[in-house]
Amino acid sequence: MTSQIEYQGDLRTKAVHIKSGETFITDAPTDNSGKGEAFSPTDLLATSLANCMLTIMAIVANKKNIKIEGAKAQCIKVMANDPRRVSEIQLKIFMPGENIPAEERNVLENAALNCPVAKSIHPDINQVVEFIYQ
Repeated sequence: MTSQIEYQGDLRTKAVHIKSGETFITDAPTDNSGKGEAFSPTDLLATSLANCMLTIMAIVANKKNIKIEGAKAQCIKVMANDPRRVSEIQLKIFMPGENIPAEERNVLENAALNCPVAKSIHPDINQVVEFIYQ
């Protein structure tokens, strides 16, 4: 078992990661009857894409002795109606450019774009990813 989730009432859930005991809550978003006091489930979908891309890039970077500490991502989730769903995830990934040789950037970017979450998201969800080297 990976996790256990309990509905807490008032459109809130609490998730527990079985192996570590770490927890987080979700709330329904304000545009869907919720308070928006925490990540919504669809926020987590979009955020998971950014988390996975950074993690996979770090795995590849570690193998190549490239330091990417300080890399950051900004995430925008776009919702559609009929049916209500995530229609687009926009990511800006900010990379510490001084540590990354130009010839390695494509390798890292391809790793990110082919991360497990990116490949698990339905193809109808548009993934717009911009890599910015600083």
